[in-house]
Amino acid sequence: MKEIIHFSHANGFPASVYRTIFAELEDQYDVRAIETIGHDPRFPVTRDWPRLADELLAAIEADTKPGDPPAPVWLIGHSLGGYLSLLASLRRPHRVRGVIMLDSPVISGWRSNLLRVSQWTGFDERLSPAAATKARRTRWASRDEAWRHFHSKPAFARWDERMLSDYIDFGTVRVDSAGTRELVFDRGTEYRIYRTIPHTISSRVQHGASVPVGFLAGTHSREVRHVGIDATHRLVGDCLEWIEGSHLFPMEHPIETARAIQRMLVQLGRIDLAA
Repeated sequence: MKEIIHFSHANGFPASVYRTIFAELEDQYDVRAIETIGHDPRFPVTRDWPRLADELLAAIEADTKPGDPPAPVWLIGHSLGGYLSLLASLRRPHRVRGVIMLDSPVISGWRSNLLRVSQWTGFDERLSPAAATKARRTRWASRDEAWRHFHSKPAFARWDERMLSDYIDFGTVRVDSAGTRELVFDRGTEYRIYRTIPHTISSRVQHGASVPVGFLAGTHSREVRHVGIDATHRLVGDCLEWIEGSHLFPMEHPIETARAIQRMLVQLGRIDLAA
């Protein structure tokens, strides 16, 4: 029987956008995911994301058949998803075999304090993509127009074309007979997620985690550069690997990302924290 991976997507990018990565993993693993985190009214977006962690934990439990032993699962997540994977593991370590965070650096020290203060004052909106999210375009006349729109943007132009094609197909949805397409991920939900990034994670893992944790970082990630890597390095130890690319390296280099995940799963699987 294949081991289970629960994959959690980055803010604004539905899980199906990562299909190219999933396809590389599915020979060895049963890959499962919540399509759009934060859209279930039972699990609203709140400060520090406790209900979003509940949503991930609920998905894990829903995958357990009645009477089956609750076998631990791997949690892997990109950006938002990496943080949620770690938060879920802290809440239910007995349900988690290990965590891989894709460019989700642990915010600590003065940066954590700055984030806390800026969230109360509203200044954090200027320091994150939140402001741009409020004005994000959400509608296109056709699939071709959506493709041209995103492909013309520098950040999306670096994407692997399979990933960009899946973003058009699964990140937008046809809404009428004329072929008009709209974003799937609610713009207001995306904005609230950016405004409520947890600033307390570092204090929760200052003595380590109860499960093995690995980290994959983009060599040109602005997020890693701004947050720093020290706190993350203390958490994951030698289970850290750099991948060419930006914060969105999974979209830019999906095959390399999948291979790195496979290597990291093997490395984490050899760790015995009880030893």
